[in-house]
Amino acid sequence: MRNQPKYNFFKNTSYALKGLIDLIKTETSFKIELIITLILLPVIIFIDATLTNKALLFISLMGMLLAEATNSAIERVVDLVTLEHHNMAGRAKDVGSTIVFISIFIFVITWAIVLIDTF
Repeated sequence: MRNQPKYNFFKNTSYALKGLIDLIKTETSFKIELIITLILLPVIIFIDATLTNKALLFISLMGMLLAEATNSAIERVVDLVTLEHHNMAGRAKDVGSTIVFISIFIFVITWAIVLIDTF
């Protein structure tokens, strides 16, 4: 039996919003990517592209935010465990950075292909 409270949609939503607010307050990379997202969301709406291409643009954009949030979570857990330099801690943080790097690569390639195809 797991030691956790019953599922509560409103409580869980408040936890998610609390995490989002914390990311916005404390993570510069997340802020930059959020600004990019807010700028590019209207582009997705108004661009003359197929619905499938718009979905690809949206998914690649959101994937970048998801990757940054995942990286931040990894870094926080590692820092909670140890603030001393440890090889495995560094490797865990490097993997988190790789997740972000790959998501940005996917974002750039997807947007380039769709925009080239559209125009």
